[in-house]
Amino acid sequence: MIVLGLNAYHADSSAAIFKDGKLIVASEEERFRRVKHWAGFPSMAIDFCLNEAGITIHDVDSIAIGRDPKAKFFKKILFFAKRPIESFFHAIERIFNQKKVSSIELEFEKHFGISSTIVKNKIHQIEHHNSHLASAFFASPFEEAAIVSIDGSGDFTTTMLAIGKGNSIKVIDSIDFPHSLGIFYTAFTQLLGFPYYGDEYKVMGLAPYGEPKYVDLLHKVILLEPNGLFKLNLNYFRSPGKGFVLYNDDNIPAIPIAFNSNMEKLFCKARTKDEPLTQYHKDLAASVQRMAEITIFHILNDLFKKTGIDNLCLAGGVAQNSVANGKIKFNTPFKQIYIPSAGHDAGIAMGSAQYTYHQLFHQPRVPAIFSAYTGAKFDNAYIIDMLTQKNISFKQLNDNELFDYVAEKLVNAAVVGWFNGRAEFGPRALGARSILANPGRNDAKELINSKIKRRESFRPFAPSILKEFVGDYFESTDLVPFMERVYLIKESKRTSIPAVTHADGTGRLQTVDKEISPRYYHLIDAFRKKSGIPILLNTSFNENEPIVNKPEEALDCFLRTDMDLLVLENIIVER
Repeated sequence: MIVLGLNAYHADSSAAIFKDGKLIVASEEERFRRVKHWAGFPSMAIDFCLNEAGITIHDVDSIAIGRDPKAKFFKKILFFAKRPIESFFHAIERIFNQKKVSSIELEFEKHFGISSTIVKNKIHQIEHHNSHLASAFFASPFEEAAIVSIDGSGDFTTTMLAIGKGNSIKVIDSIDFPHSLGIFYTAFTQLLGFPYYGDEYKVMGLAPYGEPKYVDLLHKVILLEPNGLFKLNLNYFRSPGKGFVLYNDDNIPAIPIAFNSNMEKLFCKARTKDEPLTQYHKDLAASVQRMAEITIFHILNDLFKKTGIDNLCLAGGVAQNSVANGKIKFNTPFKQIYIPSAGHDAGIAMGSAQYTYHQLFHQPRVPAIFSAYTGAKFDNAYIIDMLTQKNISFKQLNDNELFDYVAEKLVNAAVVGWFNGRAEFGPRALGARSILANPGRNDAKELINSKIKRRESFRPFAPSILKEFVGDYFESTDLVPFMERVYLIKESKRTSIPAVTHADGTGRLQTVDKEISPRYYHLIDAFRKKSGIPILLNTSFNENEPIVNKPEEALDCFLRTDMDLLVLENIIVER
């Protein structure tokens, strides 16, 4: 059975194909359109997935869409009925968006020339958070687990709690819009002067530079309830009837200001994005991060009491909060955690397909997913032809020569663009589309920020570490294949890897497995043999754009920045 999963008409649109339950290919639409968080019909991602799977749209048995306009229908009606005037324009926008979801077969007819009737009979509309739950549980190694999905909002739900057993998920509770931990975090992201969709990670990066002095005040804004759930104090937020995320004709998600003047009176006047960051801003960021963690642990501890299961699967936009994720084992009874590579909304494509295959069709589970390498791939012949056409000088090395050569350059302070194998699915560069540097250099962060990324200096870079050496460098020895958790670096090791040690002594680690990432593993190992450090500084291969997808995009990024070395499979381009 072939299932095509989609996230469509929602931020981070994407496509994925499963064959008999096994993931074949998956990619975000933004990688092709070169527009961050693109939110329309993912036609280019679908074309790519079909081509990589070697099939046509006629070969697809089921099409799963991670949206269900009918979900919580009466609650939606009641919500808008209570706010008929203020919610008028938002209601129109949502109706228009949901109409596109409900008639998505017309997009298939337009794009593929296939009868909309044939497509309609194949479509399964899967509720947003059920898709998130499925993307975590059905990809996990657990036969049984507690499952949590937390994000801004999707299909009128903001948080969903469930139990997964075998090939079935049972929802046990949920929280409805507008009471949302995602909206809470977004509001303070904006208050702190980071206005764009997806800027929340900047608050997470800023938090270690402050002290959580304002948690008591934040308890006035988000109210924890004795049943393990929470509510927002809506007196501090934009009127919910006006909506918190809007989708315009350009299919780019926009977020209006989520807070109101009461929030500014309680905390501070909103910082403009060019205004200097004060210690107050840093302390507020630390407080917001701490309050988010308190809320997450509140939910999880009650969920454990209700389920008694110590395996946890986590998804949704809030599951991208790697700092909170790294603290779950120390603040809850959960012992094992699985978070997918695309815990955010792009993962809806995977989850909707998995839900359809396992939950609706009752098909058995397949092996767990520990690789995120499901995207585009290009061979040496393609790369050589591209560089030759552009009159770019290059050299080609075999693997052993390549690893030794690049490792030597890294030891000697080179900043390297590394383009290898299939692109990652998800927001993290995991050694397929990465910029790499020597983590032992005190100036490495400054070099990358000045030469390439041109981003805020407070944002950290991640350590990719050979999995056999995790216990030597980190206080926790978990395997973290998707860079989704932050852990304390051992105090004795921090001075040896300053470029990947954040202000609070932590690092957002990626454990690199020889079987999953063989070429990346061998590069790090070659660097270890020369430097004594089994770690590379790893950041995404981009410059204020989606992560590069094609060799042409990698070359463009290399040429317009001050990167020292570009490695495209076995091909090297140097300054």
